Amino acid sequence: MEFSNKTITFKCPDGADMIAYIAHPKTEVPNPAIIVVHEAWGLNEQIKGVANRYAQQGFTAIAPHLFSREKDLTEQAIEKAMMQMWRIPPEKRNDPAAIQSLMAGLSENERKIVNFFFTGREKAEKTMAEDLLCCVNYVKTLETVDGERLGITGFCLGGGLSYQLATRYPFNAAVPFYGANPKPLEDVAKISGPVFGIYAGEDQRITSGVSALVEAMIAHKKTFQMKIYQGTQHAFFNENRPSYNKEAAEDAWTLALAFFNKYLKASK
Repeated sequence: MEFSNKTITFKCPDGADMIAYIAHPKTEVPNPAIIVVHEAWGLNEQIKGVANRYAQQGFTAIAPHLFSREKDLTEQAIEKAMMQMWRIPPEKRNDPAAIQSLMAGLSENERKIVNFFFTGREKAEKTMAEDLLCCVNYVKTLETVDGERLGITGFCLGGGLSYQLATRYPFNAAVPFYGANPKPLEDVAKISGPVFGIYAGEDQRITSGVSALVEAMIAHKKTFQMKIYQGTQHAFFNENRPSYNKEAAEDAWTLALAFFNKYLKASK
């Protein structure tokens, strides 16, 4: 299916400019829309490619740049700072002393990035969640969009935010990829649409929370399904990362697309 794409800027309620990439089919009727939430690398070409793929399948896809407020958070700067952070053993990455020792040897911008993603993560995620709600409100105003058929998907950081947004907005479908559980977990009760969680088998940091999530979904009688890809690493869907797993990524895409087709298109 032919589609158009472009980078846009719109305003959030507090006056901040939000950059986003939007791709939509060249059709005469409004289409269901999917919010595509990026990884910790920001709005890059890989995420734009995901949006394009959904547009080719008949969805309007919008990928907001959640670091629009943070001009120094470029993909290259983030990767450089993260490489420093990953020198700390996984079991010590929440240790204030270990982080403080690391920060002493970082540049000012690297310290800012580490603070954003680690020590200041809770505050940053609250701001990003509000900006995603702003994006939802914006996409519903587009002529190419049927505002009654909205979905959300995201990866890594974006996966966790997808879960979080599903507790705050009645999406018709949500497909988080290796995302952290909603916080607090009790907010699962607020999810209204079906959810399909996709996970990597060797991603212990994330998969360790799956059992509790399943219990919460069952307790609150939610429509939930999931798949764990054994032998894969976190971010296995991203073809530009070393963790990419072609077989798992292709299967996950097929299942995610089928899920959105079922819940965003089947009723029309």
